[in-house]
Amino acid sequence: MSLEAGKSLGPYKIIEKAGAGGMGEVFKAQDTRLDRIVAVKILPAKVAGMPDFKQRFEREAKAISSLNHANICTLYDIGKEDGYDFLVMEYIEGETLADRLAKGQMSYEETLNISIKIASALDTAHQKGLIHRDIQPANVMLTKDGAKLMDFGLAKVHIS
Repeated sequence: MSLEAGKSLGPYKIIEKAGAGGMGEVFKAQDTRLDRIVAVKILPAKVAGMPDFKQRFEREAKAISSLNHANICTLYDIGKEDGYDFLVMEYIEGETLADRLAKGQMSYEETLNISIKIASALDTAHQKGLIHRDIQPANVMLTKDGAKLMDFGLAKVHIS
């Protein structure tokens, strides 16, 4: 269920496909209201059609959107249009940690720096009762400014 360039979902105009994973396809898009580039993640129909999904999806999206941390990909919006359930997130330029690791060994300093940033991001999420549940190199984006944890799509809200 791929989107074509130029298609709009509300104020988000699709530019190009940016990637895909187990929890949907991701598109680079233009936010026409705020004039910024965003990432739009389309959730698979099989997931969106599950009973109780909408309630869980909205609850978890609210929890994720409350996370304010330099090393966590920001969730801006959620929506449903033309049969698509979607998330709108910060668009991050860079490469995944998985791609970086495929190029070869990293220095101790680089490894430590990334680890500290992701640990700090996870600490913030855990303090808000949010468990990521899918930590892997493909969900860490490396940018010129550091590392960002992405894809809280499997996250679970833990209420203590």
